[in-house]
Amino acid sequence: MTRGTPRRRKQPRSASGTPAPSTCPCGSGQPYAACCGRFHSGVALAPTAEALMRSRYSAFAVRDEGYLLRTWHPRTRPAGVAFAAGLGWTGLEIEATEAGSAFHARGVVRFRAHFTDGGRAGVLRERSRFEREAGAWVYVDGDIDP
Repeated sequence: MTRGTPRRRKQPRSASGTPAPSTCPCGSGQPYAACCGRFHSGVALAPTAEALMRSRYSAFAVRDEGYLLRTWHPRTRPAGVAFAAGLGWTGLEIEATEAGSAFHARGVVRFRAHFTDGGRAGVLRERSRFEREAGAWVYVDGDIDP
């Protein structure tokens, strides 16, 4: 590189290696790195069931299989996560939470996850259950509403 030649900045990457979004997909309005990105990278643990829910939604959005598997309860964890090629996550709405704070061992989060699949919009509505495992929140399972 010669003097005066502008350097090309590398685009920040998510923990999965995909380009990191500037704004966090979870809908917080915060930069990805300061929000769910810090959970994905392992710098911090989600302090509540809702924070874990948001970070898992963001992990689906950035296709971070490692984080999803690490935050899945061992008794319900699948062998892997399949990401559909044409599926894109476009928004998250938290409808309600039950327990799930720093003072609880269990929690429930009801949410609506908006997506597009092959250009068609859709909504996934789920009631997810979370538990603490070795001090960290993990996803156990959920009931999908029709």
